[in-house]
Amino acid sequence: MAVWQRRIGWTAAALGTLVLAGAGAAWVYVQRALPVQEGLLAVRGLPPTAPGVPADIRIERDAHGIPAIHAGTTQGAWFGLGFVHAQDRLWQMETHRRIGAGRLAEAFGPAALETDRFLRALGVRRAAAAQWERLQGEAREAVLAYTAGVNAYLADHLRARPPEFLLLGLHPEPWEPVDSLAWSIMMAWDLGGNWTSELLRLRLAGRMDQARIQELLPPYPGEAPLATADFPRLVREWRVAGLGGLEGTIDRLAAIAPESGVEGVGSNNWVVAGARSSTGKPLLANDPHLKLSTPALWYFARLHAPGLEVAGATLPGLPAVVLGQNRHIAWGYTNTGPDVQDLYLERLHPDDPDRYLAPGGGWARFQVREETIAVRGQAPVTLKVREGRHGPIISDAATAATEGLTGSGEGGAPRYAIAMRWTALDPDPGTLSTGLRFNRAKSVEEFIAASAAHVAPMQNMVVADAQGAQGHIGFVAPGRIPLRGPEHDLRGLLPAPGWEARYDWVGWLDPEATPRERNPERGWIATANQRVVPADYPHFLTSEWTAPWRQQRIEQLLTERDRHDLASLAAMQADVRSLAVQPLLATFRAARSRHPAAAGLAPLLAGFDGEMRADAAAPAVFHAWVRAFTARVLADELGPLWGSAFSERRSFRDALEGIVARQDAWWCDDKASPAAETCAMQADAALDEALEELSQRLGPQPAAWRWGELHQTRSEHRPFSQVAALARWFEVRVPTGGDAHSVNATRVNLNPGPARPLTYASEHGPSLRALYDLADPSRSQVIHSTGQSGLFFSPHYRDFAEDWAAVRYRPLWAPPGQTPRRLTLRPDSGAER
Repeated sequence: MAVWQRRIGWTAAALGTLVLAGAGAAWVYVQRALPVQEGLLAVRGLPPTAPGVPADIRIERDAHGIPAIHAGTTQGAWFGLGFVHAQDRLWQMETHRRIGAGRLAEAFGPAALETDRFLRALGVRRAAAAQWERLQGEAREAVLAYTAGVNAYLADHLRARPPEFLLLGLHPEPWEPVDSLAWSIMMAWDLGGNWTSELLRLRLAGRMDQARIQELLPPYPGEAPLATADFPRLVREWRVAGLGGLEGTIDRLAAIAPESGVEGVGSNNWVVAGARSSTGKPLLANDPHLKLSTPALWYFARLHAPGLEVAGATLPGLPAVVLGQNRHIAWGYTNTGPDVQDLYLERLHPDDPDRYLAPGGGWARFQVREETIAVRGQAPVTLKVREGRHGPIISDAATAATEGLTGSGEGGAPRYAIAMRWTALDPDPGTLSTGLRFNRAKSVEEFIAASAAHVAPMQNMVVADAQGAQGHIGFVAPGRIPLRGPEHDLRGLLPAPGWEARYDWVGWLDPEATPRERNPERGWIATANQRVVPADYPHFLTSEWTAPWRQQRIEQLLTERDRHDLASLAAMQADVRSLAVQPLLATFRAARSRHPAAAGLAPLLAGFDGEMRADAAAPAVFHAWVRAFTARVLADELGPLWGSAFSERRSFRDALEGIVARQDAWWCDDKASPAAETCAMQADAALDEALEELSQRLGPQPAAWRWGELHQTRSEHRPFSQVAALARWFEVRVPTGGDAHSVNATRVNLNPGPARPLTYASEHGPSLRALYDLADPSRSQVIHSTGQSGLFFSPHYRDFAEDWAAVRYRPLWAPPGQTPRRLTLRPDSGAER
């Protein structure tokens, strides 16, 4: 044999050995990283039990990876939940902890620094620490037991770090109770934010008059705009219009803050009374619409302990079943969307940035602290942050506290800082305590009574029980709602002058006065983020309810049948008809295009009435046209705002509907063109643009176009969705139908920013779906958007995704007859009991 042949043989053998060794090492790593699910583990720190009650905790996982936790005490159940959360979702918990603490840059580097600055200025972890100091009783015990469960896994049973830790060179730290409370505040941030709307109006007030602002951000359908002060006049008086420092700070704040206040994000729930149910007992459906992530936000679990029999959706990091069913009741949430955030312009002392103007003309002093932010690969960054009588100065995240203070001061103009007053930052920890009481409630009345202590986020909660002949149904929207005095003429729609006391909150709405309903004669209750109070409701909750399209469709479907069953409720959750198409449908049908693709459109659009099927072309044409039409009508008036972070959060769909209804020539005319464009002309041009875009993206033949090819749901992985080589392994995408206004609501990214390049994709949707049967809980069903595991090589990482897209479910309670994987946690003989 020739020398070169021998060398090739040796090289091949060496390479083969390396490949085998690498494959072997990978196999060993995977086996060690996957959680132990069977056998016996000796665990330190198990909660004590009463004499004669075993201290063992039994964890039984079904074929879908859903654990049932059996314990001798409720503390043991929360310990077990902390243990399984750490087993299955450790990296997700790490990101939750870092978000709440403002420690993302420490792991992800300079790209995350700006978000950390905002979170430190907002003071989330400081607020969580204050809440922990006040948390007492059952809730405190639950958090301590949960924390002990997480740390028991970390200390002795973490055999291999999840791949994210390895790739980033990180090690998990012990969990702390404050980490749980900080994540609870961040969930309220996702669901309780209208602060960006206030900043948007402030920007608009320097560009257009009050009437135009109200047309761009119109009131709820059928209502008149709130009577307020004239915004443009005020910004001129405050001398903030056109200030470069202010404009830059607002843009930067909107860009760096964690996402909140995203239009088109909502939820559905409805409950059918026993008289309208095929079982004779209530049925309840819920699908909360949130940012989709990989792994999913939710983790299903079943908890069994004396006085605690509950199953449903938990949040890794928190000891509670947030949405679910116990042996007596079932419940589900949608977001109420109240105005519980107010921004204030604090006028700064001209010579001392640590003082600000107070009512009466005197100067008050900020509380000042320094935050040190560790940045991966760089020196730490020191941030000076301030807090005044209205709360944290969030503008300190975007503009240094000692220079360029949110307004440059040029020409003697006042300098300002922006403060945020927000209920979720208050030290009251009632939200967690309330959630634990819900887990044990035995009736609709007990649930509603327990809700009185809930703080944030305000939610539309529907609940049902099985008591009596036909059970009971109810609705309550609890939460801490600020009262604004009659002299408050901004109504929370614009940042208020902090030096005027009339804009301060004057108290809280009585918890008994929040919206509620019990056993209505119609036999059902439904909410979909619409206005949930009648016109004569005496208290102000918000002026920014979600458009009622989903609610109207739900009501149509509920009233089509005399009696409902689980199958009809599932069909409702799968419904993709968007009633929001109707106000624009005539304009869409009338639009004409000279594009070559237009010749093949007629049969594809015939009969289109808003059915957003994934396998149809019409939804793709409609949404591409809406996107182009909106830009042609609004972009010239909005100027730089059109391409800013504000446009990522808004579709301005309600504004477009009003413009079309009025055939408003002022909006439809292109201000940069000498011609006078009409709305019909812009609609035609928009169809040209839409067809060209779709031809480029989906091919030249319209008959081959499919909405699902454009409209994929993307469940983002933090941080590896941002790394092209890793995204395909870590994130989950599936084609879906629907849009932001269908019951099966999947938001359409019409104006994606640099971080969201997927036009028409959905990154928000039904984060879970649940159907609860009060007659027979064993028939209750749930699904969420990815899978139970947070390890990308686990069979339970993405095994829910296709069924979620197809609106299929998993059993909520453990199916009888299964042979589960059983893991027993037993006290370590060397540990204190």
